[in-house]
Amino acid sequence: MLAAERQALILDEVQRRGAATVGELAGRFEVSEMTIRRDLDALVGRGALDKVHGGATTRRETRAPSTEEPGFRAKQRRQQAEKEAIARAAAALVEPGSAVGLSAGTTTWALARHLRQIPRLTVVTNSIRIADELHDDDRTDLAVVLTGGVRTPSDALVGPVAVSSLRLLHLDVVFLGVHGIDADAGFTTPNLLEADTDRALVAAGRRLVVVADHTKWGTVGISTIARLDEADVLVTDDALPDDARDTLADQVGELILVPTPQTNGPR
Repeated sequence: MLAAERQALILDEVQRRGAATVGELAGRFEVSEMTIRRDLDALVGRGALDKVHGGATTRRETRAPSTEEPGFRAKQRRQQAEKEAIARAAAALVEPGSAVGLSAGTTTWALARHLRQIPRLTVVTNSIRIADELHDDDRTDLAVVLTGGVRTPSDALVGPVAVSSLRLLHLDVVFLGVHGIDADAGFTTPNLLEADTDRALVAAGRRLVVVADHTKWGTVGISTIARLDEADVLVTDDALPDDARDTLADQVGELILVPTPQTNGPR
C-alpha cells in the first residue's frame, strides 16, 4: 500500500472514531508504529488532524457546532461496540434495591438493557426509549418513573415539567450520558433545556457516574451540565487518548477504562 493511500485511510479512521492511538493504527494497517508516526506527522502537517501524545484526534474546528444535536437513530449507530462495553461495566456498579437515575442518550439506553438483570430497582429517567426498554409486565420488582417534559431531537424529555419532577427525588446513583467532555467546559450538551434537566437529575443523586465513549473527548456543547470533578466515576473505553486519560484521572473520582473491541487489518 502506498503511503498516500494509507494516510487517506488513517484520516478516515480517525475522523470516524474521533481519535486513535499509534498502536491501534499500526495493528489496523499492519505496519510499524514508526511508519504510523510518520503518517500522522504528514497528516498533522497538512492540517488534517491534531496530534496528541500516543495518537491523533480530529481537528477541533472540524467537529460539530456546539448547538448541533443529532437524532437518536444517528447517535445509536455510532461506537456501538464501545457503548455496549461501557454499559456492561456501568451496570456492575448498581446494587440490587437501588434508586437509579438515567439521563436520556444512547449509552444510557444500552445501560438500561443490562439493568433489567438487577433485582428490586426503581429507575427514574427522562427518556421515553429507556422507559420502553425497561417496561416489563412480568416484573413486580422493577419500577420505572418517567418525567414529563418537551421532547428533543434526541428523544429526551426536558424543560420545567421535567425539572420540577426531579427536584423532589433522592436517588442512590445517577448515570449521565453526555454530548461532550472537555478539560475546561466539563460535561456538556448542545441543548439548553436538556442541560437544565440533566443538572436537576445530577442534583437528585448521591453519586454521579458519567458514561461516555472516547469520541466525546474534546467535544463542547453549548451548555455545561457538570464539572469534571463532580463525577464520582467516569466509565469510558480505552481508545481514550493519553492526554485525556491524564486530565480525567486527575479530575474525576474514578476513571474506568473498558477494553475497546479491535479489528485487525484494513476493512
